[in-house]
Amino acid sequence: MDANSGRILAEHNSDERLPPASLTKLMTAYLVERELDRGTINLTDMINISENAWRTGGSKMFIEVGDQVSVDDLLHGIIIVSGNDASVAMAEHLAGGEAPFADLMNQHATRLGMNNTNFQNATGLPGENHYSTAHDMARLSQHIINDYPDHYEIYSQRTFSYGGIDQPNRNRLLWRDPSVDGLKTGWTTEAGFCLVSSAKRDDMRLISVVMGTNSDEARAQETQKLLSYGFRFSRR
Repeated sequence: MDANSGRILAEHNSDERLPPASLTKLMTAYLVERELDRGTINLTDMINISENAWRTGGSKMFIEVGDQVSVDDLLHGIIIVSGNDASVAMAEHLAGGEAPFADLMNQHATRLGMNNTNFQNATGLPGENHYSTAHDMARLSQHIINDYPDHYEIYSQRTFSYGGIDQPNRNRLLWRDPSVDGLKTGWTTEAGFCLVSSAKRDDMRLISVVMGTNSDEARAQETQKLLSYGFRFSRR
């Protein structure tokens, strides 16, 4: 997708409903960024970490029960290291719990024209009725980039450290391609390896979405192919 116009340059099964895994957190982060932009929360606000958030399985930023953690740290934890614990903590803070936060996610998915998406949680952990599509994820990414540019720089950060634990961003292309500056990886057994990326060359920005590949390396290679094609195609 051309990030400026929304024009699709290449697609295959782009409206097929698939489990999005941690690509879900793009919407979680988007809603945090929206509330920051509206002034209802601030980056310096301190959030109390519940046992529920701490207990959430899967990838973590390693917050502890009873910790006071800033919105800024939690947003970095969601985007860079895909913290399920951070995602649940923000959902609880913004909506009082994950279920009402998922309702909010779906309201905004509808507003953004994500017509083949339904969220059941803030993390992307498997749910029977939790799905999205490559097209919808590209559309969401377009809004992340264009609506809240002040926060977009976080998506390009290669590492994040919290509580003395350093963790890398799992998007390999941030190391391989200097034009790539985001956005998010995802993996579950059900979803396979997923990657939403964006790259900017000269005055053109592209968004690519790859879902359901069979390895970390495969999602990086398929993304690279798509971006290379998109930049070449646009210059014909």
